Amino acid sequence: MAARPAPTAVPLSFAVLGPVRAWRAGSEIDLGTRQQRLILASLLVRAGGAVSVAELVDLLWESGPPPSAVNVVHRHVGILRRRFEPELPAREAGSVLVRDGAGYRLRVDGDSLDLLRFRSLVARAGGGAGRPDVELYRQALALWRDRCASDLRGGGRVPAAFAAVDGEWSAAVRSAVDAALPVGRAHTLLPALRLAAGYEPLDEALHARLLLALAADGRRTEALATYAEIAHRLADELGIRPGGELRAARDSLLDAADTARPSGAAAADRPGAPGGGGSGPPRHRPVRPGPPAQLPADHPFFTGRGDPLAAAEEALLGADRAGTLIVDGMPGVGKTTFAVHLAHRLTARHPDGQLHADLRGFDAGDPAMTPTEALRGFLWSLGVAPAAIPAELHAQAGLYRSILAERRMLVLLDNCRDADQLRHLLPGSGSSLVIATSRRRITGATGAHRLHLDLPAEAEARELFTRRLGGAATAAPAAVDEIVARCGRLPLALALVAARSVARPGLGLPAIAAELADADGRLTGFGDGYAELEAVFSWSYRALTPGAARLFRLLPLHPAGEPGTESVAALAGLSPRTARGLLAELGAQSLVQAAGGDRWRMHELLRAYAVELGEEHDDPAERSAAVARVHRLDRG
Repeated sequence: MAARPAPTAVPLSFAVLGPVRAWRAGSEIDLGTRQQRLILASLLVRAGGAVSVAELVDLLWESGPPPSAVNVVHRHVGILRRRFEPELPAREAGSVLVRDGAGYRLRVDGDSLDLLRFRSLVARAGGGAGRPDVELYRQALALWRDRCASDLRGGGRVPAAFAAVDGEWSAAVRSAVDAALPVGRAHTLLPALRLAAGYEPLDEALHARLLLALAADGRRTEALATYAEIAHRLADELGIRPGGELRAARDSLLDAADTARPSGAAAADRPGAPGGGGSGPPRHRPVRPGPPAQLPADHPFFTGRGDPLAAAEEALLGADRAGTLIVDGMPGVGKTTFAVHLAHRLTARHPDGQLHADLRGFDAGDPAMTPTEALRGFLWSLGVAPAAIPAELHAQAGLYRSILAERRMLVLLDNCRDADQLRHLLPGSGSSLVIATSRRRITGATGAHRLHLDLPAEAEARELFTRRLGGAATAAPAAVDEIVARCGRLPLALALVAARSVARPGLGLPAIAAELADADGRLTGFGDGYAELEAVFSWSYRALTPGAARLFRLLPLHPAGEPGTESVAALAGLSPRTARGLLAELGAQSLVQAAGGDRWRMHELLRAYAVELGEEHDDPAERSAAVARVHRLDRG
């Protein structure tokens, strides 16, 4: 039984069913660095139980913790304790985050932690003597905004405690659907069921229930397409056929269709039946009316970017053949916004429709989309029946290219990882157009035009910010200039600050500018936007090799704003040749930029992110030695 918190003057509440968050008297608390939030998440999933310091060290450093690891844990705990109880006197233990033997625990209960509320609702929903309570299940599942501690999931291992809480979510979804189907309320659980099934792409029990819930909501065609997708995924990734539960759900859809159509028609359309989709040449029957129109909405505050837009249109519209444009640039520079706006400008030239896919090449939460997964979605949107989509990648790509060769379509591919992910999604001939975005320089796509999207000019950055705020910005021009400078003209940072200003009208722009200045270059000056900036930057950082990641963390220690390769090599204790190769890798990921004359530049906010990573992951003695090596080179 979780201990109740000791009485405090200010109530606290916590959330871990999604991004980790905390509130004090209704105001959200800045939870600090990633390591501090990991410690808090570990305490929250224990729901009042103790977590040893050894467990926390293992959580923060997957391998090779520094000698100072235990002291770092104690320091992070102390910072968190002061955030929960700011008036706590120095060296006081406090009443919220307390020592428990060789570890720590957080005093929470069902009123202050969403995980405990979820467990209570699930127990009440299924524990009664009568019929399970679907409404209580729905309330429990509505507490989930994403996977447990979703903002802290990197490219490495998922902590077992987080995965166990995810397992509770999946089990609750299954039980809820089982309770809802007999009483005709499965439609109320479809949002939660879709979310859970999306995170468990190989969980046959979840997908079987998704099929049944879709069919119960009158979406039989979508249910059959869902079955085709998971059947292909099981074959492609595990080499197995769907199990009995999933096949039974599919068969129930076909049996229901048999009763609604003439007997001959139903049998002819079954996969594998004579004349059906499973034998003979595939029949590319249209299953959706009209051309696809999948472009995301254009950004309402898009402004500027006149030169890159003109360059893109000149490159793409000069030849009457298939064209490809790959837009790259640093994290947060606005590649997706630019590509969507460009696509909307060009739709009139492509009357046969638009396709769109987020390829998740740098997504922390999901694995990158495979070409097979993208092609199956495109072919379905182009009118190919699920049963007629080939199983092999090369056959899917051939069918896709054949269809596009006869049409003028626009295809938007966001977040591409590399040329291999992109290659099969390009039209082979005809007049269709592909616009792709990537934060990595992609050089292996034959015939593609490349556009590097740089930071907007100062005037463009100011306009981008002020258009979101209207009169509030015109009344404080000095604060606007300070904010634009502190954001380094990065569109994502400017958007986060603008959103914060709109959400908190009582916090004027001068106060926000002062907070950014007081943070002295730290990302914590962005308040609630800190976690989003850190997450977006982390997607590129996780793609680095260990050597490049180490160099990225060391670069802010260099006293020069644009150090040369030889000086960077001294900083990291590497040969110039090795340093040049690692700098090229950082440049390919848009984490540094060549500044000319064999010198390198790092954006201010990326520098701040690298500083925090270095403080968390590197031994202070190693960092001091790196600085000393640069000083010796300068003196020499």
